Amino acid sequence: TDPETGETETHYYTYEVEVPYDYHILTVTLTNTALSQIAATDLNIEQRELYAVYMETLGNKPYLFEGNFYAHPGPYTDYDIPPEALADETFAALIAEAERYLGYPYVWGGSRPSTGFDCSGFVCYVLDNSGVYPMSRTNAQGIFNQCAIIPRGEAKPGDIIFFTGTYDSSGPVSHVGIYVGNGMMIHAGKPIQYASIDTRYWTEHFYAIGRLPY
Repeated sequence: TDPETGETETHYYTYEVEVPYDYHILTVTLTNTALSQIAATDLNIEQRELYAVYMETLGNKPYLFEGNFYAHPGPYTDYDIPPEALADETFAALIAEAERYLGYPYVWGGSRPSTGFDCSGFVCYVLDNSGVYPMSRTNAQGIFNQCAIIPRGEAKPGDIIFFTGTYDSSGPVSHVGIYVGNGMMIHAGKPIQYASIDTRYWTEHFYAIGRLPY
């Protein structure tokens, strides 16, 4: 303001100020879980056994399960079987059948490609449909009961590997997979894939190695 005239002049100035700041990028990965698996999480042991029967019989309405709508393989952990292991024709037939379902989602009570597989459903189906061993549908404990127990150090490709305490099961054996050698197995995880049995989780839950007469 001019003290003599009383006039006021207004001046505008523009400043650019650099202010340091941190920024973070959030990466989100979405996964898909089958509805049947979600439903099974709230069931008790008895209800899960009934649900497994439902999945085995397709609720007496097999037309609802046509089209193999579970057969949408997603990302999975793969593994190259050593050629020397595949020289065993029995094991080669077994693993060829098992690898057809890599990437299929885990589905509680599932026992065929059209429904998806749980761990015992996968092993039973592969054994039976590979022609290696006639195995009717049973749970992990039922498979264990048909095996001869083998020292872990003597395990060979094609043996069956069992785990305990992976969930609140009615028997000591709660999970099962097919041993492929070199500390690896193929099993119905999330999804069906290969896994190392030497990780902390599987080491803590290891139960036994079994061998079927084939």
